[in-house]
Amino acid sequence: MLNFSESCARNQQVIYDQLLPWLEQSQNVLEIGSGSGQHALHFCSQLPKLQWQCADRDMWLNALAINIQNAELENIKAPIELDVNGSWPNAQYDLIYTANSLHIMSWQSVQNLFANLANCLHNGGYFCCYGPFKYAGEFTSSSNENFEQWLKNRNNESGIRDFEAIEILANAQQLHLVTDISMPANNQLLIWKKA
Repeated sequence: MLNFSESCARNQQVIYDQLLPWLEQSQNVLEIGSGSGQHALHFCSQLPKLQWQCADRDMWLNALAINIQNAELENIKAPIELDVNGSWPNAQYDLIYTANSLHIMSWQSVQNLFANLANCLHNGGYFCCYGPFKYAGEFTSSSNENFEQWLKNRNNESGIRDFEAIEILANAQQLHLVTDISMPANNQLLIWKKA
C-alpha cells in the first residue's frame, strides 16, 4: 500500500466500532483528506452497502487511486480532488468524515471547511471528525502538548484546535453536536448533525 500509515492501522477498528451507528444510518459518505485510503478500505470492507467517496488534495490523489483500485471494493468510488479552500463537489452526502486533518490545516482552512461542508450534507446528515482537541484552552494530555509543539515547528499555522472555537463554526452552519466520544491515544470523535 502506498503512503501506508501506522497510526491509521492502529486506530481504524476502534473508530469503526464507535462510528458504526452513524455509518449504518448512511448510504453515501464523503471523506475529506483520505490520505492512503486506509479508513475507507477498512470501513467499506465491513459495510458493503455504503457508497464511499474519497477526496484529497491533488498531490495525494494518484497514490490514493492506486490503493483503491488494488483493493477491488465496489463500494469505494475513484477519488476526487478536494481542497477545502477551493472547489467542493456539487453533491450531497448522508455523512462527511475526516480524521486527523483539522490540526494539520491552517485556521483559515478550518474555517473554510466548516463554511462549505454543510452545503454537501443532506438535512439530518452527520459530520464526523476524529483527532485531538483542546478544551477551555487546555490540552487533554502532555503528549498532545508535545504534539502541538511538533506541529508548530513544522508549520506555524497548524495546531490542535480548541473545541469551543470549532463548536462556534459548526453552530453557524446549523450543525449541532450529537456526541463527543473520548478515544484512545488522547483523541476525540466529534459528531454533529445538520438541522
